[in-house]
Amino acid sequence: MLPAGLAAQPAERPDRDHLLALHPGGRTVVRLLVGACSCDLVRPRQPEPREDERQLRERYRRAGRTRDSLIAALERHRQGGLIPVPAGGWPRALAAFIAEHARNAGETLFLLHYSAADTPASRAPPPRRIRAAEVLTRADDWLEEDAPVVVGS
Repeated sequence: MLPAGLAAQPAERPDRDHLLALHPGGRTVVRLLVGACSCDLVRPRQPEPREDERQLRERYRRAGRTRDSLIAALERHRQGGLIPVPAGGWPRALAAFIAEHARNAGETLFLLHYSAADTPASRAPPPRRIRAAEVLTRADDWLEEDAPVVVGS
C-alpha cells in the first residue's frame, strides 16, 4: 500500500511502452506523485520555497519551455507542499514502500526521469539490479536520474 499522501497514476503510453521494453516482466507502469508532482521524492523541500522554485525555473529555461508551461509546473509543485511529510521524509517512505512491494510483487523497475517538455522517457541504458535492502539503507540516493534500476527482494 502506498504511504499516505503518495499517489500513483497510469503512465502515458510512450513511457509505458519504453519501460515495459526495459523490463519485459512488468505489467503496470505508473507515475508516483506527491500532490501533483514528484519533486518531494527526489529531494527535501528547502526551508525557503523560492529556492525550490528557482531550481524548477532553471530546468524549464534550459529545456526552452514557455512561460505558461512554467507557471503550470510551479502550480503543480506548490500543491505538493500542502501534503504533510511523513516521519523520516518522502525518500524513506518511498524506500519502505519499494521494499514491501519487492517482497510482495517481485522485481520492479524504477526510473527517475525529469521531463520539462512532457516527453516520454528517453532511451535509457540497461537497468542495473539491486536488492530491496540496499534501497532501505540508501533511501536518499539509490535512484539516479535517467538510470533505470530493477529492485528485487
